[in-house]
Amino acid sequence: MTFSDAEKAAIVSIWGKVAGHSDDIGAEALERLFLSFPQTKTYFSHFNLSHGSQDLRSHGGKVLNAIGGAAGHLDDLSGALSALSDLHAYKLRVDPGNFRLLSHSIQVTLAAHFGAEFTPTAQSAWDN
Repeated sequence: MTFSDAEKAAIVSIWGKVAGHSDDIGAEALERLFLSFPQTKTYFSHFNLSHGSQDLRSHGGKVLNAIGGAAGHLDDLSGALSALSDLHAYKLRVDPGNFRLLSHSIQVTLAAHFGAEFTPTAQSAWDN
């Protein structure tokens, strides 16, 4: 995956706005995921999936903070996410198609929060 300088700047800019609110924005993204794609709930049977639950806030924050960590390694994204990828593929056995659904839910949440700042360039970069 190769990002242009404009895409890198867009990712870093949006992440700078998300960083202090990763639990809230992450929880909202997970809620969108579960509402839009209820089949994804099967991986979270041990979580309280109600609006604003601590489980959603905690896991949503972990998801977004992992993305934030990767945002600092955009030239080696595969390496930065390798351990997390292995965990979800081999230990948790998450269907890879669900990550596209999560990505979509995150992008919708970012667009809802950051409106005009979530430009087409930013959306394309986050989609990659």
